[in-house]
Parts: sequence; C-alpha cells; structure tokens
Amino acid sequence: MTERFPSAVKIVEVGPRDGLQNEVPVSIEDKVKLIDNLSNTGLKVVEAGSFVSPKWVPQMAGSAEIYSQIQRKDGVSYPALTPNMKGYEAAIEAGVKEVAIFGAASEAFSQKNINCSIAESLARFEPIMARAEQDGVKVRGYVSCVLGCPYEGEVAVEKVVEVAKTLYEMGCYEISLGDTIGVGTPEKAKLMLASVAQAVPIERLAVHFHDTYGQAIANIYACLELGVSVIDSAVAGLGGCPYAKGASGNVATEDVVYLLNGLGIDHGVDIDALASTGEQICNALGKPGNSKVAAAILAKR
Repeated sequence: MTERFPSAVKIVEVGPRDGLQNEVPVSIEDKVKLIDNLSNTGLKVVEAGSFVSPKWVPQMAGSAEIYSQIQRKDGVSYPALTPNMKGYEAAIEAGVKEVAIFGAASEAFSQKNINCSIAESLARFEPIMARAEQDGVKVRGYVSCVLGCPYEGEVAVEKVVEVAKTLYEMGCYEISLGDTIGVGTPEKAKLMLASVAQAVPIERLAVHFHDTYGQAIANIYACLELGVSVIDSAVAGLGGCPYAKGASGNVATEDVVYLLNGLGIDHGVDIDALASTGEQICNALGKPGNSKVAAAILAKR
C-alpha cells in the first residue's frame, strides 16, 4: 500500500436492498439467508431492506418480517431505506437502528421519480431527521445521479455539492454519492468527489458506482486516491438499472474486495465466503452473477 490510499476501507453491502429491488422478486427465506450469509463474511454494514409501499417496489415487500428473522451479529449494522415518515416508523417498529434517506442531484430525476423538486424532497426529510435524533437513530444520506441523469444527461457538479451539503447539514452522518446510471469515468468521478469534499469532510463521504459501462472499479480506484474510505457495493453485482435496459447493476463486492486486496487496504471481508454467498443468491434468482472475480474463484473449485 502506498501513502496515497486510505489504510482501511468500510464496505457498505447494498445487495439485499439496492441490488434485489432491481431483480425479480425472491422469497423472504432467500433474503434472510442472503443477509445472514453476508453477515458471516466479515462485512460490517449490510443494508437489509426498504420500508416503501410494496405497490411501488414489490421486491422490497416483507422487510419487517426479514428484520424479525435475520440473525443479527454484534458489530454489524443493518440499515434500511426509509423514504418517508410512515416508512421510518415501520422501520423503528421492526427494530431498525440505522436508516437511510435519499435526494437526487437532478431536478428531472426528482420530478419523474417522486413528483417534487429536489428542495421539496429534502424538506420532507426534516421530520425524519428530528425524530431520528430523538430516537438515537443514525441516518445516512444518498445522493443519486451524481455523474449523469437518464432524463437530463449531464448533471452540474454544483448541484451535487448543494444536495450533499444539505443532507450533511441536516444531520446525516455519512453521504453516499451515487452514479445511478453508471456513466461516470475516473476523471469525472475525481472532479465530482473533490468538489463535494470541499463542502463535506471526505471521511463522511462514500462512493456508490454502478457498472453499466464497466468503469466502476476504475472509478473507485480514482476515488481511493483522493482518500475516500467508504465504498458501497452489491454481492454478485446485483441490481441492474431500471433506466438503462440490459445494463449491469452495482459494482460487485467481490471485485471491490479483490481490488482492495491488491492495494493492501484493510477491509475485513472473506472473499471466498463472499463468492459462495453470491452464487447462492444468483441460483435463487435463476441468473449468473456479474462479478468477474467471483466467476474466477468459483471456476477453480
């Protein structure tokens, strides 16, 4: 490892939520097994569900049941996405200790997805933030479309900075910067991250890359050079992208771990256990995984 990289990285596993919400629905039993298996790989954060209306996101139905069945491990956090107060209250009732909220850096994306402006969407989270502070619940913030939007194309970096700063000032302890449609390239990713890091401390930032154009690992490497030490990823590259037909989903956790191993960066995750976990959920989904590293590991067995 050279001095230009962080000595350790926290991986936020988003497969059971951001991954599965863009796949064909699987059983609650399969989801619970996935989360428990991920907990046993050494991952410290496993995003386990989303408290949204099953009418809008049928893949996330049964999140309360999942939280009642998973084997929670000491030292592992199991956050849930809660887009509104109703979702927040349901999550807390289910025993969730950390929640996530989201805003878009694109006005067109915000309007098309939640029928309101960016400013209105962020204002809606203020009651959740106040309640979470009372409840002692940590809140993570997501910013989507940080490197491009399916509706308006290029997204101004100033807008990304503005949304990230607002979420941070509202009380989010960590801000995840998401390349929702996976169009980013390393230099653009670095420029975006460096700009946001002037408004939000780099240690409070995470990167969240989709691999639509095969650039996710290169983008992560570029951001590691700037000192980012939190990376979102999904086992087996689960996800897909509803805005780009046929596109692959989140960067695969196995590929991220392999990169970090090569750089000598601590992460605490067992890559072989991860590959086996990815294989199991892909069997349940009836599809091959999207991780080149997992494919290579599994081929040797």
